[in-house]
Amino acid sequence: MEFEHSAKTQELREKLIAFMEEHVYPNERRFHEEVAEGDRWQPTAVVEELKEKAKAQGLWNLFLPESEYGAGLTNVEYAPLCEIMGRVQWAPEVFNCSAPDTGNMETLVRYGSEEQKKEWLEPLLEGKIRSCFGMTEPAVASSDATNIESSIIRDGDEYVINGRKWWSSGANDPRCKIFIFMGKSDPDNENRHKQQSMILVPRDTPGVTVQRHLPVFGFDDAPHGHGEVSFENVRVPASNMLLGEGRGFEIAQGRLGPGRIHHCMRLIGLAERALELMCKRTMSRVAFGKPVSEQTVTQERIAEARIMIDQARLLTMKAAHMMDTVGNKVAKAEIAMIKVAAPNMACKVIDWAIQAHGGGGVAHEFLAHAYANARTLRIADGPDEVHRNQIAKLELKKHK
Repeated sequence: MEFEHSAKTQELREKLIAFMEEHVYPNERRFHEEVAEGDRWQPTAVVEELKEKAKAQGLWNLFLPESEYGAGLTNVEYAPLCEIMGRVQWAPEVFNCSAPDTGNMETLVRYGSEEQKKEWLEPLLEGKIRSCFGMTEPAVASSDATNIESSIIRDGDEYVINGRKWWSSGANDPRCKIFIFMGKSDPDNENRHKQQSMILVPRDTPGVTVQRHLPVFGFDDAPHGHGEVSFENVRVPASNMLLGEGRGFEIAQGRLGPGRIHHCMRLIGLAERALELMCKRTMSRVAFGKPVSEQTVTQERIAEARIMIDQARLLTMKAAHMMDTVGNKVAKAEIAMIKVAAPNMACKVIDWAIQAHGGGGVAHEFLAHAYANARTLRIADGPDEVHRNQIAKLELKKHK
């Protein structure tokens, strides 16, 4: 595995760092002020302005590997760029590299028909619309995707869709124009992994209703957010089916691998920022006659944070390397490992940063939201327990 950045990555990395320093960090307060004004669910002017600047500098759609679209970067090349974007939670959207759009675009690139790409992928790549992924359901333990109860039933030249989804990221966003919906099209199939399908559902189709937004530790994550959405006798053309009936689980595995590693890349950036804030804070505060940074417990935590972040980064890079060289399926153990390691690492580092800020830590706008995000990612895209089970099974299999 090559540890040195490619020339292409190094050039983009320098441009991205400069862009963040010139345009993103100075506008963090403006972003929160704009969200707080008027309708919280409307796009912010600052992000829309910065998108045009990012496009002009070629910092756009950097995430798509093995594709004629985007920048043509490998996962290894994209990882350090994604980490930089992850240092500010709303920054990835500026570069059209935010979830769930990245995963949905990869899904359309891999599994969509030419007509589906023309109608939905192209406007997503241009940043004209946003999208949503409807998989998790409130009525079942969705950590086991075969539990999904929503139905997709063929009726002539249409499919009729019924079900209720939640934690559908982006459902509240008025720019969200398309759902990728997972449901059961063949519930009696003996193979539990052939019962599901994925289908494209335009947001404005009759029967699609966003019931409410779902807060995360009190944060509504406006203007994007997470929604609970009902689908009642929703009819879409049969041509909206992705790949074919019974291929939903296959698509999910293909989609969630890149999505999981992108989350981990961003979390490393988030943890780096938290460690920086922790160091600066403890060097500027005096307790018991000396700077807090000179207290042994603080130094131990700073050292441990550095070790944990670098460990997570190396494991993420290994997974990215394997995805590039042997494919997502062969890299499933490494993807599962980083999906456990990175969120747990970020939770611990951010928690220490909060502690270092004392009473101000729990009210710190960046740290509190960062912790909520990191803690959520121990559940989103598969909980720790599911990934640990998979890792253990793969390990045991070596010894049979």
